[in-house]
Amino acid sequence: MEGRGLTQRGGNTQSITHTQAMASVPNLEKVNGTVRRGAALDGERIALFSGAYNHIADGVTMTLNRLVAHLHEQGADVLIFAPTIDEPPVEHVGELVPIPSFHFYGYSDYIVSTSLTQAARARLDAFAPTLIHVATPDFLGFKALRYAKKHGIPLVSSYHTHFAAYLEYYWVPFTVGMVWKYLRWYYAQCEHLYVPSESMAEALADYGITHGIRLWQRGVDMDRFHPSHRSAVWRQALGIDDDEVVITFVSRLVWEKGLKVYAEVIEGLTARGIPHRSLIVGDGPARSELVERLPDTLFTGHLEGEALARAYASSDVFLFPSDTETFGNVTLEAMASGLPAVCADATGSRSLVVDGQTGLLAPPFDAGRFLKAAERLVTDHPLRREMGWKALERAQTYAWSAVLDRIVGYYVELLRPETTVSAKVAGDGHAAANIGVSQPVLLPPSSV
Repeated sequence: MEGRGLTQRGGNTQSITHTQAMASVPNLEKVNGTVRRGAALDGERIALFSGAYNHIADGVTMTLNRLVAHLHEQGADVLIFAPTIDEPPVEHVGELVPIPSFHFYGYSDYIVSTSLTQAARARLDAFAPTLIHVATPDFLGFKALRYAKKHGIPLVSSYHTHFAAYLEYYWVPFTVGMVWKYLRWYYAQCEHLYVPSESMAEALADYGITHGIRLWQRGVDMDRFHPSHRSAVWRQALGIDDDEVVITFVSRLVWEKGLKVYAEVIEGLTARGIPHRSLIVGDGPARSELVERLPDTLFTGHLEGEALARAYASSDVFLFPSDTETFGNVTLEAMASGLPAVCADATGSRSLVVDGQTGLLAPPFDAGRFLKAAERLVTDHPLRREMGWKALERAQTYAWSAVLDRIVGYYVELLRPETTVSAKVAGDGHAAANIGVSQPVLLPPSSV
């Protein structure tokens, strides 16, 4: 099966083959050296609705593109409904049906889908999906829910963005209660809700969201992100001496990623006279203010591929104070690169970082505790090295092949229940078996 994708460039639509599109998602996993097709999902048609698929090169986008490529490998047809822009930074996988959208509060990084147009609905009707997967429960996600219910199609959702936490940052905290009420209602309509970490499942349970919870962690490309990519030449080109400790932040430069705390830590280390270098990888609306506030910090702008891997591996400490993560893709990439991480003791990060072993956790917003943790790692080379190697070992357990196979198992559980067998997993629930994919991990209400 050779699917075709659509890429929007300067207002013109270009067709690309599925094989070409797969090449844009680095080093997709193969099993036993071969691409598996016609396997667990042969003949199934998956409609994916998302608020982001190619207009921004973030963790959500890359995860969903990897998922679509993997579903193709498993024999499924996939049709994606998502907003796009004239010149998207991601050459996406699969066929994308563009959806109308608007920018959220003037932030170019955030696009909100508005509705399912008549043309898009006609394309969905013709596609006749056997399963609908919603990645963003926005206006488009609501339309997808109504469509699924009207046509009796299994509906699943995945949790990628901690919406309520984001609203706190964008000066609309009065809407948080309404948002949680809507999310409780929305996710209760879904057969499954895929969460990226146990800590995120616990946070959702605190707000009464427990129905259909399934664990779907993220993966890391261990060939791309690895300590072997450390480059003395790269460091020297940036004016970094061999013995200098580089404290690195990697993400979009938006304030909800903990940039205020990062800046306070760097200022604190400088005030205490502790030698270090600070490096920020990424771009976004907060960059100009950060450049002014941290004049000695190195700003690389947005990096990807080998350049990003080199930046990680050539650093020494990863400082990521964000408390809005559902998983923490950048933290996992840093760990795979052999870096000890200093992160917020919050959802996502606390599921990745083992405090005192692979890195250090600090209370969200507590710049003093973050400063103490960063100082400890900067000044203690043996501890930094030991935690870095333990971080690498832990990262090696997150293989993309197993991560993506887990979703296939969940789909099969709904689409082909006759091919699954009962099995106790995580204390309750059923596991997909005898289908050539990893067994799913269910998180029953009692465990979250």
